[in-house]
Amino acid sequence: MDVYSWIISNKEIVKIFYALIIVIVCTIIVFRTDKLFKLSLHNGIRYFRNAFFFYGIAFIFRYFIGSGFIVDLFYPEYYFAINILFEFFLIMAGFFLLYSLMWRRFENEKGSFSSLFNVKILVFYLMAITLVLFDFFWATSCFMFLSQIILFFGASIMSYINYKKGGSQRKFSKFHFVAMILVLFGWVLNFLAALYFNWNPAVLINVYIFNMIFFLIFLYGVARITRG
Repeated sequence: MDVYSWIISNKEIVKIFYALIIVIVCTIIVFRTDKLFKLSLHNGIRYFRNAFFFYGIAFIFRYFIGSGFIVDLFYPEYYFAINILFEFFLIMAGFFLLYSLMWRRFENEKGSFSSLFNVKILVFYLMAITLVLFDFFWATSCFMFLSQIILFFGASIMSYINYKKGGSQRKFSKFHFVAMILVLFGWVLNFLAALYFNWNPAVLINVYIFNMIFFLIFLYGVARITRG
């Protein structure tokens, strides 16, 4: 039995292991970037931190709270709610990554009192809810995929412009640019897997592998920036 066959035959265990890695990575990134924010008071880092907080919550809902065993045991009729929450938190994580690049256009250097609940972020919450409802009523995920591909295409351009400007945050800007490109590629890959391959197990394995790689690259970048 080759590796792919073994993974497919044990897909539920693999999913839990996959999600556990990503949740652990997100947790480390949140704590590391929170420490960096307290040292630098750079509000872009604060919103970057929030993105991984939401990514972590999304994977907890989808792969732990919404795992097949728990759903079958406690609330099979509410499985759709897990998918809605998973999609909402994923979309909001993307919005936070975008806002980490553009917050200066809407806030002063001191930033808002709260990075999770303020008037500007409320707009993103409303947009995320709207996209989730569209996907729910049309029984699709296209609104989520297309919104995130467009979002990260724009974020990649903005991040590159910030990097070319240089300045005291050039190191962070370079990492941010690479990260945006990786996330954009990840969303395109996920969209193609859903649209053209109907989540074929072999294709899905490659999607999982790539997702883990770019989360680990995020972790590596944050670890380098926060070292010492």
